Amino acid sequence: MKKLFLVVVGAGLFLASCVSNPEGEKAAVQETQEVAVAKGDSFQLNPQESVLQWTGRKVSATHHGKVNFKSGNLVFNNGLLSGGSFIVDMPSITNEDQEGEWKEKLVGHLSSPDFFNTTEHPEAKFEITEVKKTDNPNQLVVSGNLTIKGITKNITFNADVKEISDTKAVFSTDFNIAREDWELTYPGKPDDLIAKEINFKVDLVANKI
Repeated sequence: MKKLFLVVVGAGLFLASCVSNPEGEKAAVQETQEVAVAKGDSFQLNPQESVLQWTGRKVSATHHGKVNFKSGNLVFNNGLLSGGSFIVDMPSITNEDQEGEWKEKLVGHLSSPDFFNTTEHPEAKFEITEVKKTDNPNQLVVSGNLTIKGITKNITFNADVKEISDTKAVFSTDFNIAREDWELTYPGKPDDLIAKEINFKVDLVANKI
């Protein structure tokens, strides 16, 4: 009986440790890079039309929600994205897959020091450090300094060009980051562990100033 109990417990712990990350390609991470002053035409971010959606996963469930942009801009040099930065309003974080008490509990936990600590760190920031062309004219490789909880790392990911005109620019991207790189290290319950990565889906809409 004791052996059976140990086998059951061991199997439970093994299954709890097998939580998969949300779908998405992990962004490459390196130390903070210098941000050069971008010159060119400036487009102002439209926070009402731009969307930042997060997805997190644990053994028992997958959760998702949104965070609002506060402000931002994109800079274009001869029609090519060359710079820009964005401020995210972290206290605006929401959950969209639950209702009532469970929704409030999750948002409260995400806002706490276990995760984003939005009281002490009400803003997250992204500053573009490099943009590279690819063989696909509708895709770019973007690198930038991402600051969460006062911790800054440089990340690189693919961005899709949806629209670029004289008056409007639209981009989208979909990537994962490792929670531990920004000290978002709450592991979850022993029998309901949280995945090591978070997924971000971003749609940016900016208008010519």
